[in-house]
Amino acid sequence: MQTCLFYTSGDNYTSQHTHRVECTSVFALSGHNAMETYKTREHPRPQAKRKALFLNLEPGTAIADELARLNGWILHEVNSLEQADKALLQQNYFVGIAHFDWSDPLTHQEFSTFFQQHNQIAWIALIRPEYLRDIALRRALFENFYDYFSLPLGDNIINLETVLGHAYGIYHLQQLESDDPGINDEFQMVGTSQEMLSIFDQVRKVAKTDAAVLITGESGTGKELIARAIHQRSKRGAYPFVAVNCGSLPETLIHSELFGYEKGAFTGAAQRRLGRIEAADQGSLFLDEIGDLDLNLQAHLLRFLQEGTIERLGNNTPMQVDVRVIAATNIDLVKAVEQGRFREDLFYRLSVLNIDLPPLRNRGEDKELLARFFFKKFSSDHNGQLRGFTDEAINAIIHHSWPGNVRELINRVRRGMIMSDNKLITPQDLNLSPGLAEKSEPIRTLSEARSEAEKRAISATLHRFDHNISRAAKALGVSRVTLYRMMEKHHLHDKSSDNQPANQI
Repeated sequence: MQTCLFYTSGDNYTSQHTHRVECTSVFALSGHNAMETYKTREHPRPQAKRKALFLNLEPGTAIADELARLNGWILHEVNSLEQADKALLQQNYFVGIAHFDWSDPLTHQEFSTFFQQHNQIAWIALIRPEYLRDIALRRALFENFYDYFSLPLGDNIINLETVLGHAYGIYHLQQLESDDPGINDEFQMVGTSQEMLSIFDQVRKVAKTDAAVLITGESGTGKELIARAIHQRSKRGAYPFVAVNCGSLPETLIHSELFGYEKGAFTGAAQRRLGRIEAADQGSLFLDEIGDLDLNLQAHLLRFLQEGTIERLGNNTPMQVDVRVIAATNIDLVKAVEQGRFREDLFYRLSVLNIDLPPLRNRGEDKELLARFFFKKFSSDHNGQLRGFTDEAINAIIHHSWPGNVRELINRVRRGMIMSDNKLITPQDLNLSPGLAEKSEPIRTLSEARSEAEKRAISATLHRFDHNISRAAKALGVSRVTLYRMMEKHHLHDKSSDNQPANQI
């Protein structure tokens, strides 16, 4: 199923939407299920049109002709509240468009009751601007509607299309969560940025294989969630997913934790205990912070990866174990290998497939999207009067550097929901400086942005492979000649030629 996720200024109820989202994707992880929804605007993928209920209580107007310009949507029109009730019983909708006349005070209570009863879908109102003078309508919009647009739509049809997609995604996700009470992970992988869409594509590909995977990225970027997504989407999804934090276990215990031990193997070993590797048989073993593993244990782990066997402490008989290994680290293992802190042969065994998670600061509009997602996720645990974030809070979220990545964002959103005394969360509630909102990047052309991104990618890849042109070109998916030309274009120095003969790679 294909959908679009959210991210809009719905809680402020304004028709001036200035953000245009190209792609949205989300992994919602729970139990043995991995759900994915995505939408692409500028880079289209084959997808079915999404449906929305169109409650048109003024059918004689030209609004239907304006809505016909919506791209990628099928509108099911009804012309009364009774028809709408029937349609909502017969089909499952995630979004609805409501066009109505607010001039008759006798219908106000009837309208309010209807929308309160059908709050399982996101309603977007299309109303005449003069109606906004009525305080009762403003209250109804605030309490019962996802967003509204003033008529006539005109060029706002594009903004309406975007908001419909945002609303569709978030209400679809909420229904999936309500249908599956097992969803209790601290946070889901949510993203609209090209970086995260690329990560989701990689997850789909590596899940089809049984090769080892190395996930890299800063702390708090969601490495374990990616590991779970790979496991859940693989043929091993029905078997155990066993996670081990190599950095949190003492060196004296991690061997027995990984490989297990026999009764009497050491003082205090009163009975046989299975190790984490053996417990993950037929499933996946997630080794978090693998860079912190002791060199001696690295040798044992390498032997397991090579032979597929383990030996419990106190037992020299090898046992066959069928486990897929997924490792993660926030340190540069290439440098660790160069410094002798990590075995090179183990590195290549673990990094058959690589996924590098971007930090939150590099994920653009994902910051606002994630903040709104977690607000919705935790809203039932906090002040029921909260409606969302102020514009100043959103600006502070966008401009904060997020050194703690998604984990920090979760903590600040939760703090804001607890500390807020108003209906909207402020920067002060989040403990963020509102002054950050005043900072803005200079406007660049698309050509300038692409060129800068290209230069960063080439520079980072060259650095990662110590300016080995062949390896860098292969990683970037271009020929050596093309890479040399691009380096010359961006004035990037070929350091590999400083200390090497001309014919050395």
